[in-house]
Amino acid sequence: MAKLYFRYGAMNSGKSTALLQAAYNYEERGQRVLLAKPEIDTKDADRISSRLGMTRPVDFLIRPGDDVRALFAAERQRLAQDAAQALVPDGADAEGAAGVACLLLDEAQFLTREQVDDLLRIVVLDRVPVLAYGIRTDFRTDAFPGSRRLLELAHSLEELKTICRCGRKALFNARLVGGRFVFDGDQVAIDELSADRVTYESMCAECYLTESGGRLG
Repeated sequence: MAKLYFRYGAMNSGKSTALLQAAYNYEERGQRVLLAKPEIDTKDADRISSRLGMTRPVDFLIRPGDDVRALFAAERQRLAQDAAQALVPDGADAEGAAGVACLLLDEAQFLTREQVDDLLRIVVLDRVPVLAYGIRTDFRTDAFPGSRRLLELAHSLEELKTICRCGRKALFNARLVGGRFVFDGDQVAIDELSADRVTYESMCAECYLTESGGRLG
C-alpha cells in the first residue's frame, strides 16, 4: 500500500540531500519519480539543492492556492505523452498514464493544510507514495501549517537529526538578521536572499533559550 511519509528535521539535517538520494535510488532501478516544491521557497528558484552541492530541477512548483493533486495528474499525463511520442510505453499503468513510482516534495512546511490533504489523496486514491521533507517549526518554535497537517496525516514519521553548536541534538531553527538573533517577524523569510542577510542556525533547546532569554513562541 502506498504511504504518505513526512521526514522532518532542523535545518542542516540533510533533508534535501536525502530527497535527492531517494530520487536517485528510484531511478537507478528504472522507476519514474516526480519532484516538486512550494514556489514560496525562492532560493535556487525551480531547483532543489543540497548543502553538499547536489542540485536538480523540480518537475513543478506549487503556489499557495494550487490543487496539488491536479498538478500531479498533469505532470503524470505529460510523462505518458512523452513516453507515447518516444514509442517507449514501459511503465504505463492500466489507465495508460505513465507509471510514477513516487512523488518527492521538498520544503513541505510551506504547503497549506489543504495541499497536504491533496497529498493524502494522491497516496490513497492514486496509489502513489509521497515522500515529503521539511522542518516542523519556525524560528519562534511555532509549527508551520504544512508540517502540522503532515504530523496529523502521515502514515510514517521520520526525524532526520543534526547537532547544535554545543554538540546536543538540534531541535529548533533560530533566525539571524545581519548576524544577530531575532525572535519577532514574519514566519517565512528565505535565508541568504534578504538585503539584511537572513540566515538560520540549528540549535538545541538549551542554547535556543539562552539566546532568546527564555522566550518560546
